Amino acid sequence: MLEIAYSSFSRLLSASSLNDGLFPAAFSFVIAILGISLWCVWRKPTAPLPPGPRGLPIVGYLPFLGFDNLHLVFTDLAAAYGPIYKLWLGNKLTIVVSSPSLVKEVVRDHDVAFSEREPPIAAQVITFGSNDIAFDSYSNPSWKSKRKILATDMLSNANLNACYGLRREQVMKTVRDVYKNVGKPFDFGELAFLTAMNAIINMMWGGKLRGQEGAAIQGHFKDLSSELMVLLGKPNVSDIFPSIARFDIQGIERGMKKIRDSFNQLFDSVIELRLNAATEKQKVDGMSEQKSDFLQFLLDLYKEGEDSTSSLTMNQIKGILMDTLVGGTDTNSTTTEWAMAELMQHPEIMEKVKKELGDVVGLDKAVEEFHLPNLSYLNAVIKESLRLHPPLPLLVPRCCGQSLNLGGYTIPKGSRVFLNMWSIHIDPNIWDNPWEFRPERFLGDPDKFDFRGNDFRYLPFGSGRRKCPGLSLGEKLVSLILASLLHSFEWKLPQGTELELSSKFGIVVKKKTPLRLIPMPRLTNPELYKE
Repeated sequence: MLEIAYSSFSRLLSASSLNDGLFPAAFSFVIAILGISLWCVWRKPTAPLPPGPRGLPIVGYLPFLGFDNLHLVFTDLAAAYGPIYKLWLGNKLTIVVSSPSLVKEVVRDHDVAFSEREPPIAAQVITFGSNDIAFDSYSNPSWKSKRKILATDMLSNANLNACYGLRREQVMKTVRDVYKNVGKPFDFGELAFLTAMNAIINMMWGGKLRGQEGAAIQGHFKDLSSELMVLLGKPNVSDIFPSIARFDIQGIERGMKKIRDSFNQLFDSVIELRLNAATEKQKVDGMSEQKSDFLQFLLDLYKEGEDSTSSLTMNQIKGILMDTLVGGTDTNSTTTEWAMAELMQHPEIMEKVKKELGDVVGLDKAVEEFHLPNLSYLNAVIKESLRLHPPLPLLVPRCCGQSLNLGGYTIPKGSRVFLNMWSIHIDPNIWDNPWEFRPERFLGDPDKFDFRGNDFRYLPFGSGRRKCPGLSLGEKLVSLILASLLHSFEWKLPQGTELELSSKFGIVVKKKTPLRLIPMPRLTNPELYKE
């Protein structure tokens, strides 16, 4: 169009002079052509932003800052604006997705573009400067190396199988401790938490929390972890308005620094003990101490130095330890508690689980990990619990690394993207009677709804490059803890106690009121409680 205008103008100009009256006509003709050209360019259709509530100037849409259960708020907004909508938080554009087809576009079709992170201040603090895996940038060259170290090397099936004895040791210790206190009420969530914590610590550095700092943390580790998850999930004004971040209006950064310092003391203590032990061993016989645990594996990479492509800094080691210890402990224990609460709410389902345990394991034997693949009904119970109570109902928010089209809408570069998996998990268009706790829905084709992120109607652990790297460990640990406690004991509510299933929000959604239960022995051989 512009070439035509220029050519026409040249011909008219050459055929006339400035004084013959034709020049004004030629000039007007060219201006008209240019105007039409620019109008066509401006009129070229571009995809709009997704719909959503109108934000206020500068502050955006901030009322949701006061809500405790964001996944519920986001689900209500989806009913009004559809499966993809936007929220303005200050000048931060947030996109919420809540349909399987759109989730597939995010985690499969455009996985690389949506694999970026924009970690909140709380996450940056607790992960030693985003030196972990969950919150580090995908574009950071070290991210792929760290994820491979954790998912492929440390948590490979071969390594997990080799560490089974360490997990079993802690589960059997829990069974013994409960047996010594039968008839007394237990906080079931805390029981699951301490079991998972000690099992993971056993795998990480081959022992319990040690030293004065370790003992102090062990006493209130659950409280620290719970507070950490709340602060990670709480919207922070400082993230929305970076210019006022230094004021830390909500105290989130200060609170997270205190928690990080407690964990840092623990990590420094354990690392120092290991390094000193290796040094003393080498002095005695010229050989360094070799430990078949995760910490030694990480320290060996640290020792390789900066010239190695697989080497790690000390902050990266601590970031990986934080992901493994806190992430693995909190999500696994939360899942175990929710599953047990649902079983207590549905005694007919509880009876089916106990019958299966009796048939597969036998009341004269303890549960072993090789039994777990044959406990299909118990596995279905865990899956159904994760459908109704996914530990991370919004997963960890992604960030769009480049502008692209999603569902017919423009998603600008830098937009924060939430996947509302809880909304998908209770969608009546996908699930029959979605509010009903019915494990049978997972029995027809157990491989259809696995935890690997291949069916976008069911993603409790995410999918794609940002899928939970500790998935295999979590699957084994939850199943072993829950199966062992159900097989070893009968459980009942304390007299006068009513069961309720309300939740409290954090980045991990926990049961609001602790599940307190009274155990009674179930096995026929008392010696099994003394292993």
